[in-house]
Amino acid sequence: MVISLTVLDFKIKRVLVDPGSSANIIKWRVLEQAKLIGSIILATKLIVEFNLASMMTRGEILLLTNAEGVIKITLFEVVDGDMGYNIILGRPWIHEMKAASSTYHQLLKFPTPEGIKKIRGDQPIARKMNAISVSSSKGKERTE
Repeated sequence: MVISLTVLDFKIKRVLVDPGSSANIIKWRVLEQAKLIGSIILATKLIVEFNLASMMTRGEILLLTNAEGVIKITLFEVVDGDMGYNIILGRPWIHEMKAASSTYHQLLKFPTPEGIKKIRGDQPIARKMNAISVSSSKGKERTE
């Protein structure tokens, strides 16, 4: 499910909520635009099965995420590679938020002291991202 999310004071679009990901991932370019490169903690890790390959991270960074008023300090792995999304929120963030997502309903729900909050999926951006991935895979031969 694709959403928009406030990270620090920036509204970030093209955020993938992925319960299949074991890490929270952010693109280097996003941090570069936010002038946060100096805040990256140098720690390289190997991420396997990422974009159908393995990739080394460029470091880690702790950032404040704000989901409908619920603010969490979130650890992100920083990657500098080909990634269609600006951020991938994996199981660590989903579990910290105690969130439940429904791809069918395009809805993310999580508890707050004020009650259950919801974030709706951004269907136009999700369609656009799907169209990009389908068009980029056309013409490629399968090798199995």
